[in-house]
Amino acid sequence: MKYRINPKNGDKLSALGFGCMRFAKDEKEVENQIIYAIENGVNYFDTAYIYPKSEAILGRVLAKGYRDRVKIATKMPPYLIKKYEDLDKIFNAELERLQTDHIDYYFMHMLTDVNIWTRLVELGILKWIEEKKQAGQIINIGFSYHGGRDEFIKLVDVYDWEFCMIQFNFLDEHKQAGKEGLEYAAAKGLPVMIMEPLRGGKLVTNLPKAVYKVWDNADVKRSPAEWAFRWIWNHPEVTVVLSGMNSQAMVEENIKVASEMEANSFTAADFELFKHVTQILSDKIKIPCTGCNYCMPCPNRLQLLHAMS
Repeated sequence: MKYRINPKNGDKLSALGFGCMRFAKDEKEVENQIIYAIENGVNYFDTAYIYPKSEAILGRVLAKGYRDRVKIATKMPPYLIKKYEDLDKIFNAELERLQTDHIDYYFMHMLTDVNIWTRLVELGILKWIEEKKQAGQIINIGFSYHGGRDEFIKLVDVYDWEFCMIQFNFLDEHKQAGKEGLEYAAAKGLPVMIMEPLRGGKLVTNLPKAVYKVWDNADVKRSPAEWAFRWIWNHPEVTVVLSGMNSQAMVEENIKVASEMEANSFTAADFELFKHVTQILSDKIKIPCTGCNYCMPCPNRLQLLHAMS
């Protein structure tokens, strides 16, 4: 496993993080995957309050002697915070589910603009964060983001964050926070975690035949998933890339790739491959859905289309 250093605190974080939103259905299978990942160097696990089953399963597994070997990242949903007391209510529930006394990387979940953060500040969250950090219950405070580049930059600057997370993949290079946001945050000394590296699997399954042809004709034979991950890890500004792994084969492949990748290793030919694939997919994908459900009700009425299909 390759590691990247958190420039804020020196943490040695696995380049591959285990995203816990899309666990397999069988808990024993999930336990085996988590333990295998830890034994093979993965030390960053990401979950959230709005994934209660995920937090509970992760807590049960880590309680079997693995907690001190990993960093837990979980999240506070701002839209559920109506009053100051809600902060402790949600946070304490997370500690209980995760069977831990502290959270290593705590996010404000899914911030989209400065106004949401301002509302939390007015409710007293700065005092609350300071108390939790003083008590050792929150080690690092950050935010996850879905929105445009300009608002992302404003959020980076509005508070002394210790890390952040954005959606980033080769098809979204200049969408949402994008490469410009990634570079801006990194230049400010923030570790940047990456979510949706495969667009919820859309960059690896049921691809147009033309995309498979591009990968098949490459000088180096790699799966679509490996190509996509290597593209992200080629960026030295990236700290951790999350993968919502839900099969043993997926865990093994991603760990293998994360053990071989290097930043700034792409050739001109590699970039040309991605140029071709991006053009093909951009022409084919009309609605960039990752299946995360964060935008529900869907602005493009996809839930209605699914119901009718």
